[in-house]
Formats: sequence, C-alpha cells, structure tokens
Amino acid sequence: MELIDAIILGIIQGLTEFLPVSSSGHLELGKAILGAESLPEESLLFTVVLHFATALSTIVVFRKDVWEIIRGLFQFKWNEETQFSLKIIISMIPAALVGFFLEDFLEVFFDGAIIIVGIMLLITAILLYLADLAKTTDKGVSYRSAFVIGMAQAVAILPGISRSGATISAAVLLGVDKSKSARFSFLMVVPLILGKMAKDILSGEIDFAGDQAVAMGAGFIAAFIAGLAACTWMIKLVRQSKLTYFAIYCLIIGLIAIAWSIWG
Repeated sequence: MELIDAIILGIIQGLTEFLPVSSSGHLELGKAILGAESLPEESLLFTVVLHFATALSTIVVFRKDVWEIIRGLFQFKWNEETQFSLKIIISMIPAALVGFFLEDFLEVFFDGAIIIVGIMLLITAILLYLADLAKTTDKGVSYRSAFVIGMAQAVAILPGISRSGATISAAVLLGVDKSKSARFSFLMVVPLILGKMAKDILSGEIDFAGDQAVAMGAGFIAAFIAGLAACTWMIKLVRQSKLTYFAIYCLIIGLIAIAWSIWG
C-alpha cells in the first residue's frame, strides 16, 4: 500500500465515521462510478487499525465521560454511570441481532444497488432535516429511547443510511437534548467498533508484513486526527441545529444516485 493511499483512506474513515453522510453509501456509489476493481483491496489489518483510530478519537473527545463511567462502574452501585452503561448495552442489541441473523440477506444491498443507496440517502436527508426542526430540551436518554436509538443504528447498516445521522436524529426526535444525543450516539458505537475489531483479530485472517508498518502508522494517525476533528465539529453542529447542511448534501447526492441508476 502506498503511503498517500493510507493517509487518504485514514482521513476518509475518520471523517465518515462521525459526519452524517453514510460512508457505506458513498463506497457503493464509488464502486458504481469508478468500477469495483478501481478501489484498492485493503488488508483486514488495515481496516482494524483504522477502526481502532476512530474508536480512540471518540474516547479522547469524551475522555471525561469515559473516565466517569469507568470510575462509577467500579463503585459497584446502581448509580448514574451504571445506568448509562446499561443503556449503551441495550442500544447494541438491535444491531447485534441484525448482524447475527441477517448478515447474508444484507449483502444484497452491497452489490451495486445504486437506486437503493439513493433512496436511503434521501431518508437520511429527511431525518437530519427533522432533527434540526426539533425543539431544544434538557431530557436525557431513557432505557426505551436507548433501544429505539439502537434500532436506528441497526437500520443504518443499510448503505445510504448514516449511522451518526440516524442515531442522533432518532434521539433528538424522541425529545432527548441535542448535546446528549450526540454524546450517546458517539459513545454507543465504541463497544461495537471494539467488538468488530476483536472478531476480525480472532478470525485468524489477519496478515502483517514488516513493510506495511509505515503505511499502517500513517493511516492510523490520519484517521485519528480526522476523527478528532469530525467528532468535535459534529457535536457543535448538532447543538447549533446545523444538520440541514448535511441534509441538503444527502438530498443532492441521493437524487443524483437515483438519476444515475435510472438513466445512467
């Protein structure tokens, strides 16, 4: 892998993990426009490295929250931190069930179905727009809302549905405070990323060559820095009700994708 390729892929991973534009949807569009063979076949190890970088950037941004949660858990009491952790676990259930039972079925949506990607991007645009219109509250995440937000995350497995966009929008539309919605959305994905990493590592399919070290390191740094910037920026945008800009972007790209599918 070329050094510049590793850096570019790292930046893309770091940005699209947090910005509500659907990285999987854009990947499918890239395959359709450029041809699947034009996209590099990256190693599983590199994917793990980039995922770790974005997980670490989330932990750094929310380091105070993470420390409070860890400290609260080790008090072994039914405190606020324990309850928050339980809500995170509840939010993971829908995505885990979908991944376990529907993995083969979902592969159909990652096979050049561009019109589906376009439609899903339109849905993402609508969700983001509605989230911006929602009234400001100081309500926190309940157990019920945690499960509903988790359902939104499960739906976001579809290419074109943004994970961060779907989960933050679901939370805000349920009446959760916008800052708390963003906080929960980003923290809830960390266990999933770490779980996916563990699965990939334990699969036995990871190969590492010494000449990959520099590229891996560059990709990690790029993904980490881009993730820090995107995560911090996204929190401000949600708080300031500026998701409409991303809604317009998803609307335009979605319409182009649909038009490409019909007339291209």
